[in-house]
Amino acid sequence: MINLARQAIFALAVLATMATMATMAIVAACGDQPEVEKEDDVMLSADSAARFANLALDCIHREYPNKLGQVLKDESSLLPPGTLHPAFYGCFDWHSSVHGHWMLVKILKKFPDLPDRQRVIASLSQSLTPGNVAGEIRYFETASPSWERTYGWAWLLQLATELGTWDDPLGNQWADNVQPLAELVRDRYIEFLPRQEYPVRTGVHPNTAFGLSFAFDYADAMNDDTLRNAIVAAATRYYADDANCPLSWEPSGEDFLSPCFEEAALMARVMPASDFKPWLDAFLPALSGGYSLRPANVSDRSDPKIVHLDGLNLSRAWNLIIIAGQLDDERVATKLRELADEHLEASLPHITSEHYEGSHWLGSFAIYALTR
Repeated sequence: MINLARQAIFALAVLATMATMATMAIVAACGDQPEVEKEDDVMLSADSAARFANLALDCIHREYPNKLGQVLKDESSLLPPGTLHPAFYGCFDWHSSVHGHWMLVKILKKFPDLPDRQRVIASLSQSLTPGNVAGEIRYFETASPSWERTYGWAWLLQLATELGTWDDPLGNQWADNVQPLAELVRDRYIEFLPRQEYPVRTGVHPNTAFGLSFAFDYADAMNDDTLRNAIVAAATRYYADDANCPLSWEPSGEDFLSPCFEEAALMARVMPASDFKPWLDAFLPALSGGYSLRPANVSDRSDPKIVHLDGLNLSRAWNLIIIAGQLDDERVATKLRELADEHLEASLPHITSEHYEGSHWLGSFAIYALTR
C-alpha cells in the first residue's frame, strides 16, 4: 500500500505541479481529473468512482464494435455477439466485458451511496442472470479449449472473487448466479496446468503468471485448497529457478503486462516472505540497488495496440505495490512504491472516454491498481 507520506487530495491544478509531486498519484477519467483521497489504502472519492463507472456503463451493453476471437466450426457459429455471449457481449471483447463488470462490482462495494448506484445495479442485474450465465457456459462447452485461456479465465475468477467476498444480499445473488461459470473455469485451470509444460511469458493476454495470480486470489478468497495447490505447484515448476529477468527488454510495442513483474508478483503471492526475498534478488537483482524504471511512453492513444502501454503502466504499478508488500527492507519497498506512483502518474490522467480503443478496458486496470 502506498505509504502515509504520500497521502493527499488532488484537484485539477495537480497537473501543473506534477514535477514537484513525484510520489503522488493522479486519477483522471472521462476527460477530467477526479479527486483522489489516500488514507491507509487508496480511496477514490465517490465522484471519481462514478467517472470510472461511467466508462464501464458506456460499454458493457454496447454490442458493436466487437472482436469475437472465435474459431468457426461451421456457419451456425456466425451469430451476433449478444446471442453468443448473453452476459458478456459488450466492451469490444469478452474479457473486457468481464473486467468491466468486475469494476462496477468493486465500485459498488466501496461506494454503497454511489450517485449512479441504481443505474449500476440495473446494468449488472441485466447481465448477471442465471439464464445469461448458462448461455456463457454453453459457449465454453462448445468453443475451443484454449478460448480466453487464461486472461479471460483470470478476470472471470476475479469477478467471482469480488462477488463472493461481498456481504450484501444483491451481491450474494449475483455471486450465486456467476458461480457455475466460475466453477467451470476453476476446473479448467486444474485440468490444464499439469498439461502446460512451459509458461507463456508474453506481455499480452496469454501471460501465464497473470492468469495464475488472479486465479490464486480466487483460490485464497474461497479457501479452495485444490486450486491453490495446483497454482503453487505450477508456479514453482515454471519459475522457481528463474534468474536475471531481462527487464531492459521491456516493453514490447503492444505490452499491457510486464513479463518480469507479473512473474515477481505471482511469486510474492505463492512464496513465504522468507523465501521470496532471495528469489527476487536472483530474479531482479537490480531492484535492490540504484535502479530506475521509466514509465512507457504512449505515442498514440487512438491506436488499439499502442494504447496497451497505458495498461502496462497501470499493471506495473499494482505489481510493484504487491511486491513491495512482501519485503521487509523498507528502503527497497519505498523505492518500488515510488516507481508505482510514477507509473500511475504517467497514465491515469489519460483514461478518458475520448478513444474507445482504451476506454473500453483501461478503467478496470486503473481501479485495480488504485485499490491495491
